[in-house]
Amino acid sequence: MAHTQPTELPATELLAAYAAGTLSPVEACEAVLQRIDDHDHAINAYCHLDPEATLQAARESEKRWHQGQPAGRLDGVPTSVKDLFLTEGHPTLRGSRTIDPAGPWTEDAPAVAHLRAHNAVIVGKTTTPELAWKAVTDSPRHGITRNPHNTTRTAGGSSGGAAAAVATGMAPLALGTDGGGSVRIPAAFCGITTLKPTYGRIPLYPASPFGTLSHAGPMTTTVTDTALMLDVLAHPDPRDWSALPAPTDSFLDHLGGSLTGMRIAVSLDLGFDTPVDPQIAHAITRAATAFEELGAHVEAADPGITDPREDFHVLWFAGAAKATEHLTDDQRALLDPGLADICRQGLTYSAQDYLEATNTRMLLGQRTAAFHQTYDLLLTPTVPIPAFDAGRESPTDGDRWTTWTPFTYPFNMTQQPAASIPCGRTDDGLPIGLQIIGPRHADATVLRAAHAYEHTHPWPRTTTPRG
Repeated sequence: MAHTQPTELPATELLAAYAAGTLSPVEACEAVLQRIDDHDHAINAYCHLDPEATLQAARESEKRWHQGQPAGRLDGVPTSVKDLFLTEGHPTLRGSRTIDPAGPWTEDAPAVAHLRAHNAVIVGKTTTPELAWKAVTDSPRHGITRNPHNTTRTAGGSSGGAAAAVATGMAPLALGTDGGGSVRIPAAFCGITTLKPTYGRIPLYPASPFGTLSHAGPMTTTVTDTALMLDVLAHPDPRDWSALPAPTDSFLDHLGGSLTGMRIAVSLDLGFDTPVDPQIAHAITRAATAFEELGAHVEAADPGITDPREDFHVLWFAGAAKATEHLTDDQRALLDPGLADICRQGLTYSAQDYLEATNTRMLLGQRTAAFHQTYDLLLTPTVPIPAFDAGRESPTDGDRWTTWTPFTYPFNMTQQPAASIPCGRTDDGLPIGLQIIGPRHADATVLRAAHAYEHTHPWPRTTTPRG
């Protein structure tokens, strides 16, 4: 502890330090706020901060710890919330100039309410592209969010601010969303850990205009923190009609199990003939070997699906059109031009188009469920390319973000749990993400495998921004 800064500690170690009396929540939150002050000008991870409220919550937590009466599993842990979740007392602007910051902001989303119930200290709101429509993070309202490993590169998105904040030590826990890869893509680009859980595992309210593609997920520096945060978040809320029942036991309790005998498939392209950067392909192959060394049976296998990009577009672009249907012409003129484009395209689809896309989605789910009768887990790259230049939707002019994210959006369509964990770096120091996918409801199995890999292949927890 003497040589480790509070901003370098995961939540579990912060909590242990609070219990031992070697660190207080006030000291931890002061260190996080200082870290933000020192480095966020180069990253743009946060779009809203309230240091006074943060420190007041930390002082209240400190009092509980001093009295030996901590309340909740995250008491005093600095935590960020993506600027897509309703947060009482904080504006939720969703990266859009069409939203009035005056509010009122009087309600918490279910996940935020769960964080508060466990006395996490909400440090602030993190940046998102407008209405979370794309897999990079820049918006007309809040500008470009950059990758801490190279500030000329994108942090990914749409939970890019959350990922960059965690990677830079600007709070060990972050709450993100994922409709097509939005926690996994920035986790891979920024070198952090995340899980898109089974749909409904974390309740959402208001309902997303993107429907049942949208998930919420924890973003952290360790698999243990991810499991801890999921324990807090994975409880139903009556405002979400599709929420799953509460788990019967703790995700943390499942982390230590053996992988011996586990059946794991590895696919470098999902059978789509997707070009994958050779350094990334090598890192995924090396990771697959590590799972063999952990006792799993690993073999190359594809899940037998075709790329559902066009059907995903129907669902996603129609959702964007729904999200903006209330806007006036003057407000539409304020939108991100790319978002305005997909909204216009979304309005061209018929009900039959939407139902056909939904049918494709159901077939995908059937095929992946059949695949998981043979294999417990599937390993893929999270993203087939390293982080590219910041401020672009795609490394290639004119392409939508879905052209370079073929490994993520299919598993929003099937609602399966999928983690991303760091598994190496490119020659120029950019993180590489390994995606671990399980069948629906196998969140604990995904986390157990991620934890076993992390234990034998530890990763630096935080980084200082560099250009």
